[in-house]
Amino acid sequence: MIKPVVYDGKNKDEILNRAILDTSAVEETVKKIIADVRSRGDGALFEYTRKFDKAELETLAVSQAEFEEAERAVSDEYKAMLRRSADNIAAFHRAQVRQGFEIKKGGCILGQKVTPVQSAGLYVPGGKAAYPSTVLMNAIPAKIAGVGRIVMVTPPLADGSVRAEVLVAARIAGVSEVYKVGGAQAVAALAYGTESIKKVNMITGPGNIFVATAKKLVYGVCGIDMIAGPSEILIIADEGADANCVAADLLSQAEHDEQATAVLITDCAELAEKVAAALDGRLKNLSRRAIAQVSIENNCKLIITSNLDEAVALSDELAPEHLELAVKQPFDLLKKVSNAGSVFLGYNTPEPVGDYYAGPNHTLPTSGTAKFSSPLGVEDFIKTTQYVYYTDEKLKESAGDIVMFARSEGLTGHAESVTVRTEK
Repeated sequence: MIKPVVYDGKNKDEILNRAILDTSAVEETVKKIIADVRSRGDGALFEYTRKFDKAELETLAVSQAEFEEAERAVSDEYKAMLRRSADNIAAFHRAQVRQGFEIKKGGCILGQKVTPVQSAGLYVPGGKAAYPSTVLMNAIPAKIAGVGRIVMVTPPLADGSVRAEVLVAARIAGVSEVYKVGGAQAVAALAYGTESIKKVNMITGPGNIFVATAKKLVYGVCGIDMIAGPSEILIIADEGADANCVAADLLSQAEHDEQATAVLITDCAELAEKVAAALDGRLKNLSRRAIAQVSIENNCKLIITSNLDEAVALSDELAPEHLELAVKQPFDLLKKVSNAGSVFLGYNTPEPVGDYYAGPNHTLPTSGTAKFSSPLGVEDFIKTTQYVYYTDEKLKESAGDIVMFARSEGLTGHAESVTVRTEK
């Protein structure tokens, strides 16, 4: 059983220690895969799919017939659920849409226009598990941003098919260009292009360490959303929280993978003890018990603080991917939170509400990067372009300042590009 720890200030470093994604061990392997895809294109993709996914493919693209077969394979009830989720996601992300602006003042026009990226590649993990939620969370913001071409890549099953749930979600989200390829090779194909897959301007979506490393290595050739590390949940709870619910929420992230981190911070010692006991009991019922057990044993912490303000201060240091405020007055506590990917408020808002259904994005900053980065959203699929217009009179008025600034930096060519106009 996990033993609760009382926070005393001296054990801060131990409490803040967490699993961080280290890509160095696989970087050389991923570099070789990227180089191979650049050199051999589709041939390399077919070979890696045979090697890693055990699938023999004739073509990489998902056909219209496969989309239609997936529609028949999934129940109407399931499709209706996906549409309701998609509607919630779309409603939230429409509120993120940005507009350009223009300022006119004294002979100059200054402005900024907002333009969507022309193409985006969405990586959706596959193989043994289906992640239709990832399809919706990545494709819908891209659509709302106005991206013209949205491409999805996902590893096939051994029989060469793609999970029906994933294809149905793609269709609901408006994605019709889907390729059966996964891993670092899929990221390389999106970044550099092959005979079948045209390169894209932006790559988003989660994946294993090989996918994360590939995204890191192709950044600069194209944009990426983030380099995601192990999943995390941090729960701040008071005496009113239900220990069984808190334990269930900790396990909801622990079952992702062995490196996942699950942390409880509470000002109630009795709750911490009850949660420790509940974790042991609930672990037995999980289908992914072996994974969750390793995660809990290695990365779970139950921390007792003297008050909730101290709990928030510790949470802000950790900057968790998911933060639950299982307290009586969650909105009051929310005002004090600075660093978190997504926050779930109250006793009745478990993190899976956000994973699947509520509307805010579930692709979130991990490993403390919530201190300086944000969840995936419409802004990841747009870019801004600034523009400037000066009249002859305005340039003459400003020339002295510009020339002085340029000469102070030793850039006389900059200065002369102004004076050549004003000294005519």
